[in-house]
Amino acid sequence: MSSSPLPTGPATILLVEDDGALRTLTARALRQSGFNVFTAATGAEMWVTLRESPVSLVVLDIMLPGTSGFDLFRRLRRESDIPIIFISARGSEEDRVLGLELGADDYLAKPFSTRELAARVSAVLRRGASTAETGGDLTGEGRSGDTIVFDGWQLSQARRELRSPDGAIVDLTGAEFDLLSTFLGYPQRVLGRERLMELSRSRIGDSSDRSIDVLVSRLRRKLQTEGGDSPIVTVRGVGYMFRAEVARA
Repeated sequence: MSSSPLPTGPATILLVEDDGALRTLTARALRQSGFNVFTAATGAEMWVTLRESPVSLVVLDIMLPGTSGFDLFRRLRRESDIPIIFISARGSEEDRVLGLELGADDYLAKPFSTRELAARVSAVLRRGASTAETGGDLTGEGRSGDTIVFDGWQLSQARRELRSPDGAIVDLTGAEFDLLSTFLGYPQRVLGRERLMELSRSRIGDSSDRSIDVLVSRLRRKLQTEGGDSPIVTVRGVGYMFRAEVARA
């Protein structure tokens, strides 16, 4: 199973929710927002739909009968990079942090506005479409001025792709990419946690300080070369700073 190709018509959403009333209401709202919608009440139904039909994005409830949404997410991520938005009545900080650590594209706590869910679905799909639309360049190079370089690293904004100094592609979640882009836009400047949340609003606008710390920690590890230090440093009591010099190529 792999991610679906860039759709030519309305995006198709798979809503996995065991609450029948909420499932019906949410599906109706997404359809009114212009999406095609499949629904599933269990993980088993989700797999059947994914194997039979192309899907652009999955809206996945965490508390499902039998298997949790987190476990379904882990298995799905091993087979596909399809965008996934978690929804859950468990809106605790621990669950939001876990969702981010797993690599979800977004997390929305219940009760939520169906209008907000539709807006978040659209935002995630726009990011994915931007990546797919630039995938036709087989040279591996981005457009002029699209690539940001620092300490031998290269970040292509069009491809949403990070390459290490030795040329290897580094896997980043959507939230990690957006956070790195934010740091690169404000190099050698101290950014507080609230400011980081504001600047990275498209992905982590409703996250807590703890969620930001987890994302920074993950990103810092991925940017740390053998025998070297990460370009992201902690400014105690204030926030974080990207200390490397940044340039466009």
